[in-house]
Amino acid sequence: MGSVGQLAGASDWMETHRAVVFPWHCDHLGHMNVRWYGHFFDDAGFHLWSQIGLSHATLKERGVVTVIASIKTDFRHECGAGELLLVQSAFTRLGTKSLTMHQRMTNAETGTLIATQEVVEVFFDVTARTATAMPDDIRDKLAAVLSSTD
Repeated sequence: MGSVGQLAGASDWMETHRAVVFPWHCDHLGHMNVRWYGHFFDDAGFHLWSQIGLSHATLKERGVVTVIASIKTDFRHECGAGELLLVQSAFTRLGTKSLTMHQRMTNAETGTLIATQEVVEVFFDVTARTATAMPDDIRDKLAAVLSSTD
């Protein structure tokens, strides 16, 4: 594995979140409960947008936001209290009205892959309350940082 903050084969992915697993994150079996994977991945997703200069507040000011259409999480390895987590994220596909983001959660000390997540987000016009085409300038910004899932 490369340095902390960089996954092998994913050098263009961005570090979007770090966390510590605390005992209250764990279930009755002593493992981090699934609700917390969603929490950490969701926080990371907001940071990914911000890191490319498109915070959700900025999008909302433009009258367009993204809404989640689909989430798929794969749980690869258990984690427990005291583990340090690292989430890296990348935009991986652009459609006309949608995009796909992938995220990887690893143990920050060992590099062990803990979970992955695939999120499909749809652009949404906040006034019309309907899906809308991705604005061209936003598409250009996303295209410039598009990554591979490999």
